[in-house]
Amino acid sequence: MNDFSADQAVWTSKLKEAFGPTVELEDENGVTSVYDLAAEFEINGQSYAVLQKPGDQSGEFDILKVVSSPEGTLGLVTIDDDDEWENISELYDEMTFPEDSED
Repeated sequence: MNDFSADQAVWTSKLKEAFGPTVELEDENGVTSVYDLAAEFEINGQSYAVLQKPGDQSGEFDILKVVSSPEGTLGLVTIDDDDEWENISELYDEMTFPEDSED
């Protein structure tokens, strides 16, 4: 069950405004990977970024938390809590593919 609903979320563009349409992430081994910034949104004061590998047509994506340092520098961190990750993933699906849309 999702703790959030799409009407509570707000689309944002903090990272895109700061870094452009792509971001580079370095893993724990020092390997850098480039990701497209597919979407950003905020819910209950917490921002999230949806990242996708460039050219990936599989529809798979990663969702990371957007954090801000005391100096105001934006960064991304993994969502470690399984329940939070599940809720945020379901929320993004709901925001992207609303079931009740009638066209």
